[in-house]
Amino acid sequence: MATDLTITLDNRPGQLAALGEALGGAGINIEGGCGAAGEGQSTLHILVEDASAARSALTQAGIQVGGDRDVLLIPVKDRPGALGEIARQIAGAGVNIDLLYLSASGQLVVGADDIAKARAALS
Repeated sequence: MATDLTITLDNRPGQLAALGEALGGAGINIEGGCGAAGEGQSTLHILVEDASAARSALTQAGIQVGGDRDVLLIPVKDRPGALGEIARQIAGAGVNIDLLYLSASGQLVVGADDIAKARAALS
């Protein structure tokens, strides 16, 4: 199962490097991610296979993980309307998408308020 970690860092030089070094030093691959900065802090979402090992490596480096959650990895074609089709299927099941980004392999990473219903809607 793919896991998204939420991490808040101070928005200053070297913070992202420290995160990357901590995970890389522990042999943990970042499979996808997104981030945004604002008001002196940056919020990151990173996709990892082993959340426990990632959390441990980050904690040892003094980086606090705010949360983790299961996410869907959805193969998506690079064409107009692909996102709309996927989002409509999930919305049709009454599920709200609250996180979205692409993985390094080009899959859509989706977090939702009911991940099981979202998965079922795409079956």
